[in-house]
Amino acid sequence: MGMRIRSVNVGRACELGGSRTGIFKTPVDHPVMVTVNGLAGDTVYDRRHHGGADQAVYVYGQQDYNWWERQLGRSVPPGSFGDNLTIEGLSSRDLYIGDRLTSGDLTLQVTAPRIPCATLGRRMNDSRFPIGFRRAELPGCYCRVLTEGLASPRVRVSLIQPESGEDEARISLIELFKQYYEPSPDEAWVQRVLASPVAERERTRLTRLVGT
Repeated sequence: MGMRIRSVNVGRACELGGSRTGIFKTPVDHPVMVTVNGLAGDTVYDRRHHGGADQAVYVYGQQDYNWWERQLGRSVPPGSFGDNLTIEGLSSRDLYIGDRLTSGDLTLQVTAPRIPCATLGRRMNDSRFPIGFRRAELPGCYCRVLTEGLASPRVRVSLIQPESGEDEARISLIELFKQYYEPSPDEAWVQRVLASPVAERERTRLTRLVGT
């Protein structure tokens, strides 16, 4: 099955658990301009951990949502995890840091996995949900915008990856997600990550861990 945008999701900041958040995203039925700063009309409230040029867009695959629906025994609509784009035919397990997602003029580059936080638990009405999200290892991906353009519901998406034979040098999204919880990562592995187009927040965190 080919990939296409199932929904484009935007939202505004609201109160949740006594703090402001932009995690509530609602699908729209029209094209939305995506710039290097994110989606037009969308709100990112906690800019210490979210947003910025390297995390301008959060993408979640419909295949991963399907898995959650089976686990939870209920529907999980697009945008439930705060994703800006929900893409049919895509799973977190398909992705590597540096991969590109293109749709029309829009080109995104995968930079980092999403790390679950307490806000996600409050959004899902389950304080333990972040633990389950970690164990599921289906984090979705943050992306930087390489080429600005419109994101439109039901429009096709292409996943552009390096030619076969180059995989050994690449960092998978799931590998980076797992290693986030490792307090003492292997320094050689960290250097591989630093050589990739990883998000600046992750680059800074790993550099501090290994003291480089």
